[in-house]
Order: sequence, then structure tokens, then C-alpha cells
Amino acid sequence: MSAARTFDERSLWWRVGADFLQSRVALAGLAVLVLLALAALCAPWITPQNPYDLTQLDVLDARLKPGSLNGEGTHTYWLGTDGQGRDLYSAILYGLRISLLVGVGSAVVAAVLGTLVGLVAAYAGGRVDALLMRLVDLLLSFPTILMALMILAYMGKGIGNVVLTLVLLEWAYYARTARGQALVEARREYVEAARGQGIPPWRILTGHILPNCLPPLLVIGALQVARAITLEATLSFLGLGVPITEPSLGLLISNGYQYLLSNEYWISFFPGLALLATIVAINLVGDQLRDVLNPRLQK
Repeated sequence: MSAARTFDERSLWWRVGADFLQSRVALAGLAVLVLLALAALCAPWITPQNPYDLTQLDVLDARLKPGSLNGEGTHTYWLGTDGQGRDLYSAILYGLRISLLVGVGSAVVAAVLGTLVGLVAAYAGGRVDALLMRLVDLLLSFPTILMALMILAYMGKGIGNVVLTLVLLEWAYYARTARGQALVEARREYVEAARGQGIPPWRILTGHILPNCLPPLLVIGALQVARAITLEATLSFLGLGVPITEPSLGLLISNGYQYLLSNEYWISFFPGLALLATIVAINLVGDQLRDVLNPRLQK
């Protein structure tokens, strides 16, 4: 039975990979996402300026148009500069690092916490299940952005605070999905056989139930990364996200917003374009995973 289950799991992931490669839209999204992630990761080596180092900024170079030379004529600002004299190309790649760090970091931590809560609730049942699920329902009943604003207004700005806030607000989605899937798997014959063999509950949860709960959780995880990046950008735009000394894409957009009326569009446009490309690419990958892993959509 274990060998058969392993074969089924391998067949599933083989089908996921094969179907994914057949979707040009998903491949395009994956290519854009990989390109952006690599550019953000290599930002210190492929950018002419560290936008977080105040000693490298020159106010005389503030708000220069795309393609302008710096004051010394040594390099070109291909995307222009912002109001503080930061090279926008450099600032976007460094800001993308912050956005991806917050999005992926919060999604991973929330997935681990939510999955653990969901599995425990499903396996324990009774009062434990009822208590944990009422907590999940309570968290999901509040508007996410409103709760995030309240939490960050109390804790203050900071990358760690933003990640913690997003984890507190997002783990419930994983918990509900993990519980529902675990309840289905707990009734399977292989779980009953494992119980009959005296296998400890934690081994049943991690070795038997959890692997079969991963497909829907992966779909949620991919989409939640995009959601977390969007929430972080919104919070930073409103001034309650990352600190101004380490701006993310949302804060870069906010910094350029005041210059739109003076026709200095590039200060907000290029960071907004990078944010849009990142979110669309992640959603394309997530949508393809959902279509492949959802049995109701299989022909």
C-alpha cells in the first residue's frame, strides 16, 4: 500500500510538471518570476548604486529623467532618479528584494503554522477542533487590511513587524484548508491500517496525511505570496510598512506619488510596473497549479 501511494504521488507530480510545461502562459509567468527573483538576488552586483547607503546619494541628482547622466557624468540613470537622488533601477531591484522577502517569508511561516493547526484540529477532533476552528473563523471575519493597519500602528514600522503581521493574518487560510483535506484523508483505509499497526499519531500526521494535503496547500501558498506582496506594498504606501531607509516597491511608489502632478511620472511608474509584473507572474503560476491539482478541473 505504501508503494502504491508513493507511485500515485510520483504520478501526480509528473503530471503537474507535464501539464505545466504545456501552458505557455504559465511558463511565461514562471520565466518572468525567475528573472525578477534572480535580478533581485544579484542586485548588489548588477546595480551602480546602493540606494540604502545615504553616502552614495546626491540631492543634485534628484528627479532626473530616464536616460540622464549623473552629475559627474560617470554613469546613466536608465530609469531616472527619485526625489532623494536614488537611481530608480537600483532602488527597484533592492526594493524587490524586500517585497519578495516579506511575501515569501510570511507565506512560508504562515503555511507551516496554519498547516500544523489544521492537522492537529482534524486529528484531535472534539473540543480541540471546535476551539481552533472558531479561532480561525474569528480571524477570517475581520477585514485583513484593517487588522494589519491596527497591528502595525501599535507595533510600528519594520520588516520583521510586517512579516509577523502578515503571518498572524494569513495562517488561518492554510489551517482551514489543511483541516478539510486532513478530515478526508483520515477516513482513508491506509490511515486506519497505520493506526491498527500502532504507528504514533505524529508519524501518521507527518508521514501519511500531510503528503496528501500538500497539493491544495501549494496552490494557496503560491497565491498567498502574491497577496502578501500586495498587502505589504499597500501598507508601505500608507506609511505603516517598511522603514523609509529601506524602501520596498510600495514605498517607492508612495515616494513618487507626490510628483505625479508635476509630470515626473517615472518615479512611481517604474516601481509600479515592477510590482505589477511580480504579482501577475506569481498569479499565473498559482493559477496553473490550481488548474492542474484540482481534480474537478481535470478532463
